Amino acid sequence: MTGHTAVGDRVALNVGFRAARTRLRSLARDGMLESACEVAYGEGVAALGELVGPAARLTRLAGTCLADLTETGDRAHIALQWDAIDADGTLFTALLADLMLVPAGEQASALSLAGAYWPPPGLTGAGLGQVTVNCCITAITGSLLDTVACALGHPADQGRQ
Repeated sequence: MTGHTAVGDRVALNVGFRAARTRLRSLARDGMLESACEVAYGEGVAALGELVGPAARLTRLAGTCLADLTETGDRAHIALQWDAIDADGTLFTALLADLMLVPAGEQASALSLAGAYWPPPGLTGAGLGQVTVNCCITAITGSLLDTVACALGHPADQGRQ
């Protein structure tokens, strides 16, 4: 696969590593993480549509593959793969990334996303520049990390206001 762009983003959490790791495992098991991926991709496509035009909005996420949460030392991570369908029906890999959780102090942790993103192949010939791709990537990674960070910091078993 060619034409990919490296992605990376990180967010600090005000929740300890052990609690966050337990919640992340639960989010993956309960389907919330897959839903967050779908929303994030949709927001990225919407941002791309604003920059490139309505054809970009025809791209949709076809599937999300989430590996089981694995632990290595003081790190927990989940491998992600997103497959999408371009406007012309072409199936392509949109994202290969690792969602990682690490301790960041006694009562804090950090959530990061690192990997590679591929824009819709039908748009590469439409003058899709690196700035445009970066805007799309920022929308995707920001949305995914914000959603997961909120869920890790405010589990569903706490009262909502």
